[in-house]
Order: sequence, then structure tokens, then C-alpha cells
Amino acid sequence: MQTFAQWIHAADTFLWGPPLLVLLLGTHLFYTFRLKFIQRHLGTAFSVLIERDKQLNGNVSPLAALSVALASTIGTGNVVGVATAVCLGGPGAVFWCMITGIFGMSTKYAESLLAVKFRVRDERGEVHGGPMYTILKGLGWRWMAVFFCVIGAVAVMGTGNLVQSNAIAGIVKETFSVPNWITGLCIALMAGLVILGGLQSIAKVCTCLVPLMSIIYLAGCTALLIINGQFLGDAAAVIVKSAFSPAAAAGGMLGYGFMAAARYGVARGLFSNEAGMGSEPIVAATARTRNAVRQGLVSYTGTFCTIIICGLTGLVIVSSALAAPELVSLKDRSIVTQACFSQIPYCGKYVLAFAIFAFASTTLLGWFYYGEQCIRFLVKNEAAVAVYKGVYIICTFLGAMGSLSLVWDFASFANGLMVIPNVISILLLSRIVTAETKKYLWSGRLAENDPECTDGAIPR
Repeated sequence: MQTFAQWIHAADTFLWGPPLLVLLLGTHLFYTFRLKFIQRHLGTAFSVLIERDKQLNGNVSPLAALSVALASTIGTGNVVGVATAVCLGGPGAVFWCMITGIFGMSTKYAESLLAVKFRVRDERGEVHGGPMYTILKGLGWRWMAVFFCVIGAVAVMGTGNLVQSNAIAGIVKETFSVPNWITGLCIALMAGLVILGGLQSIAKVCTCLVPLMSIIYLAGCTALLIINGQFLGDAAAVIVKSAFSPAAAAGGMLGYGFMAAARYGVARGLFSNEAGMGSEPIVAATARTRNAVRQGLVSYTGTFCTIIICGLTGLVIVSSALAAPELVSLKDRSIVTQACFSQIPYCGKYVLAFAIFAFASTTLLGWFYYGEQCIRFLVKNEAAVAVYKGVYIICTFLGAMGSLSLVWDFASFANGLMVIPNVISILLLSRIVTAETKKYLWSGRLAENDPECTDGAIPR
């Protein structure tokens, strides 16, 4: 088992190294320029997000679909992951993490647009979509669609389940001294009640919890920035300088160099916003929308939100390290976030505990839906879906009970494998993305209906 764990770790390190970074970042840049910097339409995207039109076909509102997507994307990785990037790559990693997210908005737009364009309707009238349908109907490659779903179902059990329940149990035990098995049982019961209600139930919980958890976490970050106010200018300067420092300086906050900052910042940025991974388009395809372009715009607002959270987290860490070096050290990434929040009198550790609890819980719910859709594509059998739900709930309990370093590496490796078929499909179908954007966005016809997205969803 130890040898197997070493192989998985080595494979994960290789996959999330230059090969995947080049593929993903290259795709982000390609779509950014191909779509004439689609990010400049962010204001339009937010206006589309708040519109409601229940007459359109789809399972949930655009806001609900985005909430489920954000529930899956804004997880412990956006808090702990940024701390890891800063500790390993230096303050400059924050800059590259945010830049990667900005370019990633174009890829998120493209994959979500294609998910809506190629979505299908089942015999019950519910719509389904995602990279598997984009690959199958856009390229005709069933084998690649099946590969994506198999890898996705495996990744869900790790990324969306085991490691999330383990993170919740860990922070609850550390903060409130509650045994892991009690926390695991409570999480499993709560998750089971929501999961058994289907997408509508998941969407309702996420729509309520995502804004709340984001506001509380951002309030904590704002409080820390106020506490470290006199060091904010220095922190921003250090972040920018270390992002472009040609070589590691002799110690100090700039002792990492450009290569380390870019490597860990880009890798964390790519992983944290999930642009190009193919997970978020699965729920984006279920949204009620007039045309695929509108949902593509809505989806990339989620990537923008992760940029804000990652940026604030990084600024908090760097400013705290400058303000209280005796308390916050970048040499211990396992406790750096906790050390930062301990600066808030009386409630700091509780704010962080709630944030991690909420982030992990909503990620657990959102990723369940991704896995369920992968299973439905593979077997098209309700009994299999019911078994999957049971296994997922049981694993939620088991995940709280022990160390999961192997599971995390395996899930991370599976996430990387999900990227490959998804990115290949959206690159090969770029002509459709450009044509749809030109038809509805660039021509000022964004409010028009596309029959293929409303009344003409293709039956299976």
C-alpha cells in the first residue's frame, strides 16, 4: 500500500506539473484572445444572473445553478490551498493565482456554453449536460465521454466526499473537541437528507448557504485586513515584487523567486477555480436560460468570485506575516491560516471553523450531483443511482475517521485526468463557441431565445 501511495503521489505530481499547467493555461489564453477578452462583459454577466424567467426550460434558475457550482468550487482549497501556495511559492504566488483565475474565466465561459448547447432531456422532462454530452454529441466520441464519466465518478468520492468530511471533522475536533465519529455521523445524516431530495434540494441548500458562508468568511478577512491595516501597502508591494523577482533573494519575504511563485500560484489558481476541469458545466447545463451564451456568462461570475476569495486570503496571510511574524510563519503551511485568524479577538477561530465547515459541506453536496450525473450517463439505471447515493453517504461518515493523504492524491490525480478530455473537446469545438458568442453577445441579441436551449432539447 505504501508503494502504491508513492506511485499515486508521483503520478499526481507529474500530471499537475508542466503538462497540465501548459494545457490549461494555454486554453485560458487561447479563449481569452479568441473571444476578444470576454472578461470585459462581467457587468452584463451579473445583470443576467439576477434575472428570473420561469417560462424557460431547465431544472433550476441560473442563480441556483451557480450556487451549486460555487458550493463545489469554493472549498477548503480556496483557504488552505492558497496558504499552501504562499508557503511553497512565496507571496508572489498570490499574484499568479489571481492572474490565472482572470484568464480562466474565458475557459469557464466556453465549457459552460457548450454544456448548455449540447444538453439533453430525459423521459421525465429533466435536462442533463456536461462534458460527457459535449464530447458525445459535439465530437461523436463515446469512448472519451465514458472515460470522463468513469474518472469523474472516482474523483467525486475523493475530492467531493472523503477529504471534505475529513476536513470538517478535523476543524470541529480542534475547535470544539468533538470526536471525529460523532461529527462524521452528523455530516452523513445531514448530507443524506439533502442528497435524497435531488438537485432541487441541493440547490436550495446551496443557494442559502453559499452567500452566508462567503459573507462570514469575507467579514473575517476584512477584520484581519483592518487589524493589519498599516502593513497592507507593504504586503501588496511584496506580492507584486516577489511575483517578478528573477531569482530567490537571500532570505526574507522575497526568498522564493519567480519560478516558484509562478509554479505554485498558477497550479493553485488552475485547481481552485476548476476552469477547464469539466465539473461545473454539469450543473450549468441544468439552468433555465434563453441561450447558451447567457449561462456561459453566469458561470464565469463564479470564477470571478473565487478570484476575490483567493486574493483576499493571500493578502491576509502576507499582511499577517508582516504584522505578526512571531505568530504567523510561512514555514508551516498546516497552521498558517489558523494563526492568521487567531488575531481576531475572541471569535477568530470560530469564524474560520464555520467557514471551513460550510465550505466543505457545500462542496460535499455539489460534487455529489456531479458524480450522480456521471453514473446516470454510464448506466442509465435508477437502482444503480440509488446504490451510488448509499455508498456516498457511507463514505461521508468514513471520511471523517482517519488520515486521507492517499485519497487526496488519488482524487487530485483523477481531477487532472478529467481535464484532458474536457479541454480537448472545448478546443476542438471552439468554432461553435465563437459562433454563438457572435450571434448573441457581440450582435446585441443576448435576450433572444435559442430553441435548442429552451424548447428543443435533444431527447436521449
